[in-house]
Amino acid sequence: MRAILRGTFLIALALAVPVLPLLFLGLSFEEQVETWLKVDVSPTLRFALIAAVLASDLLLPIPSSAVSTYGGGILGTWPATASSWLGMTLGACLGFGLARAFGRQYAARWSDRGDLDRMELVTHRFGPLALFLTRPLPILAEACVLFLGASRLSWRRFLIPVMAANFAVSLAYAACGEYFKGRNALPAAVVASAVLPLGLALATRHWLTGLNRTSVDREINES
Repeated sequence: MRAILRGTFLIALALAVPVLPLLFLGLSFEEQVETWLKVDVSPTLRFALIAAVLASDLLLPIPSSAVSTYGGGILGTWPATASSWLGMTLGACLGFGLARAFGRQYAARWSDRGDLDRMELVTHRFGPLALFLTRPLPILAEACVLFLGASRLSWRRFLIPVMAANFAVSLAYAACGEYFKGRNALPAAVVASAVLPLGLALATRHWLTGLNRTSVDREINES
């Protein structure tokens, strides 16, 4: 009985995910998103715009998860995955390359110093795998890229995990967009895909802040 109840709860939670953010943002916000989704442009232009917007993610506060979900609903899973992957990878390479060339001072211009410190803790424990772990998390994903660039990680060790992670994230959100488009819930899904990852990122940031910095510094010095 407990297993049945747990399964029922998980199914109900999954079905409620697109709706929950609207309880906080209001239906007017959903209507604005719906109007944006109905803008009449060609699929080729949408593909290019999605890639271009995601490539600028480092410089602008772009909710990449929402853009990828939107792409899935408008273009379909695989074209949206390709467009999202291309844009996210270009943006990550740009940020990494600039931070690698200009160092920590440049990274601090585009990311909070506290987030860079948090990424120092994460990358010390996980190495380049931290790129894969933080890719779905807004704010922290960019901070991880910038920190590893400023740390002069090699391009080979950077590209493999970031390209794999970008593909996984792009595919997941694009498939989500196509799924909810078929159920006439794309605007709600776009909103949810923007709000929920941000909430997870803020919770992760809070958790990382609570780590004992002294013990981690000792661990770094001893390694």
